Amino acid sequence: MTEFSFINAFAGGICIGFATVLMFLGNGRITGISGIIGGLMKPEKNQTSWRLLFVVSLITGGALFPWIWGRDLAVDVSSPWYIYVIAGLLVGYGTRNGSGCTSGHGICGMARFSPRSLVATVTFIIAAALTHTLVRLVTG
Repeated sequence: MTEFSFINAFAGGICIGFATVLMFLGNGRITGISGIIGGLMKPEKNQTSWRLLFVVSLITGGALFPWIWGRDLAVDVSSPWYIYVIAGLLVGYGTRNGSGCTSGHGICGMARFSPRSLVATVTFIIAAALTHTLVRLVTG
């Protein structure tokens, strides 16, 4: 991993906020990634193309990052592949069970002062801190 950079974090936050505002103004929708992907799993009429374009754009942005900035993504993949599969399934279950994900609740919902999103976001943070602590205790 790389050292924390306030400028990079601030710029990333501005980009996420700008994209969220564009989505709401252009499409009238909240930028909740789990809802967007979930909508691809159960397609509704006239809802597939923008969802697919959004997901492809997310993947393309990540793929183009090293080429644009001239450096690799700072990602440490040190656990076995099945850990990531289990984690992904748990996150997917949690987002469906919690009616949203960190982007929907943590960015869009918090910006709208939604009490439900406040509870969800605090729950995400507590669960992440506990999971991190438990994994570090078990794995050393």
